[in-house]
Amino acid sequence: MHQNYYFLKQLAPRLHDELAGKYFIEAFSQEKDEIILVFAASAEEENPGEVFFIKAALKSNFACLSFPDKFDRARRNSVNLFTDLAGNAVEYVRVFENERAVQISFADNRKLVFKLFGNRSNLISYDREGVVLQVFNNKLPADKLLSLASLDRYIDQSFEAFVANSLRFEPLFPTFGKLVNARLHVLLHDRESATEKWAVIQDMLRELESPFFYVTRIELIPVLSLFETGDLITKYDDPIEALNGFYIAYIRLSGIEKEKAEILRILKKRIQQTENYLDNTFKKLVELEEAVKNDELGNIIMANLHEIPARAEKVELFDFYREKPITIKLKKELSAQKNAEGYYRKSKNEKIEIARLNDSLQAREAEKARTQQHLEKIEGIDVLRELRVYIKNNGLDQGKIAISTDELFKKVEFLGYTILIGRNAKNNDVLTKQYASKEDLWLHAKDVTGSHVVVKNQPGKKFPAPVIERAAELAAFYSKRKNDSLCPVIFTPKKFVRKPKGLPEGAVVVDKEDVVMVVAKGE
Repeated sequence: MHQNYYFLKQLAPRLHDELAGKYFIEAFSQEKDEIILVFAASAEEENPGEVFFIKAALKSNFACLSFPDKFDRARRNSVNLFTDLAGNAVEYVRVFENERAVQISFADNRKLVFKLFGNRSNLISYDREGVVLQVFNNKLPADKLLSLASLDRYIDQSFEAFVANSLRFEPLFPTFGKLVNARLHVLLHDRESATEKWAVIQDMLRELESPFFYVTRIELIPVLSLFETGDLITKYDDPIEALNGFYIAYIRLSGIEKEKAEILRILKKRIQQTENYLDNTFKKLVELEEAVKNDELGNIIMANLHEIPARAEKVELFDFYREKPITIKLKKELSAQKNAEGYYRKSKNEKIEIARLNDSLQAREAEKARTQQHLEKIEGIDVLRELRVYIKNNGLDQGKIAISTDELFKKVEFLGYTILIGRNAKNNDVLTKQYASKEDLWLHAKDVTGSHVVVKNQPGKKFPAPVIERAAELAAFYSKRKNDSLCPVIFTPKKFVRKPKGLPEGAVVVDKEDVVMVVAKGE
C-alpha cells in the first residue's frame, strides 16, 4: 500500500510541512530508473541551510519513494535532470483527488508530479500552462500527453451512489487496492442490508485515515499497510518514517526470500484458481443433475403426442416423473415427435457433459493436491541452492511456467469443447495470434467492437452446431450488441483470420466467414 491513495493522502501534507518554502536545488540520476531530488532552505549554493532529499525508485518491478537523511552524489556517471526548476521555491504539496499521484507546486506555478502507478510510475514536470515539459521515464510515451486535470478524479461516494451501484463499493472507491478490497469482502460477507454494508465501509475509511502505518510481512514480502495484517515488523505514526522503514525492509530482502516468495505466490495463485474452477464446475454439475433431464422431456412429449397442438411454442403437460404439471418449450416449425427427438439428442450431449465435468473435477482435485504438496515442501526450504534444485527437478521454473489460459482469458467449457474469450483489445490479439491454432473456430459479433472468441479444435471432429451456437451467444454477450434482441455473429476457422501490420489492437481482417443469428447469453 506504499502507493495507495489513502497513504499518499497522509504523505502529501507531511511532505508539504517539509518542503513548503524550500528551494529546488537539483535532481540527478546515477542509477537506471532512480532519481534523487534535493531541496534546501536557501537557494544559495554555499549556504543551503536545512536540506531535504527525495529518492524515487521508479523501476517496472518496484516503484517507491524514500527520504534519506543524506545522499552523497557520485562524481561520475551522474546526470542532471529537470534543471529548469533549479532555484524555484516550493509553494505547496498535494495529492490528486482519488488518484495515486502527488504534486509539488512551485512559486512560479510550475509543477512536478510523482505519478505512482505501479509498473507505470514516473516523474513528470509541467510548465505554467500545465503542458508537459519533461518525463523521467521516456519508455512511457503516453505520459508526455498526460494532462494535470485528468489526474483529479471526482467520484460520487455517497450512500445513494452505493445503492445505485447495486451495493458494490469498487466503483465508488477504485483506489482502495487489493489489501483493502480483500479485507472488505470478508467484513461484508455476512452483512445483509445496505445500511449495514455502508457502515462497514465507513469504518474502513476511518481506519485508512488514522495516523498509524504498519510495515508488515505478507507471504515473506514486506508490505506497507494502513491496518494491521500479516506478520508485523514495525508500527509508525509518521508516513515519512513508515515509507523509509518499508523501503529498507524491501531492499534488504535476501535471494532466498525473494525467490521463495515469488514461487509461493505463483503456487498459491494456482491453488486459488483451481478452487474457483472446482466451485464453479461443481455448481454446474449440481444444476445439470438436479434439472429436469432432456430424455425425460422427450418421454413426456412422446406420451402426450395427441395433446400437443401443431406449431405450438410451448405446452403444459403432466410430468409423470414428479407427478405435477410441467411447461415444455417447443420449436413451432417441428412436429411434436421431432421436438421429442431433439430432446433425445440433447440428452446424449447432456450425459457427455456430466461425464466430462466429473472427469474434470477429478483431474483438478489431483492437480490441486500436487500443487499443495509443492507449496508445503517449499515453505520448509531455507537454503537457496536447495530451493532452486527443487524448483528445477519438479518443473516449477518460474521462467518455464507457462501462463495458463485460465489466467489470460475467460474460459467456458461446453459439451466437451473449450471456449476462450478475450478480455480487451490487447488480450484479443494475444488470443487470436498466440493461442488459437489454424483449425480452431474463431467468432466475433458482426460490425461492432467486442471480444474475440475461440473454440479449441478437437482433431478429426467437426464443431457441433450447439457448440457453435453457444460460442456465438458468448461473442454477442461480450460485444456492443449485448442488448440487441438478435445479434449476427461471424464464425470461421482461425486460418482465415489475419492481422496485417499497422492495424490497431484487437482489429483483424477476416477473409472468409459464415454468420449465425443468436441472442446474447453470458456464462
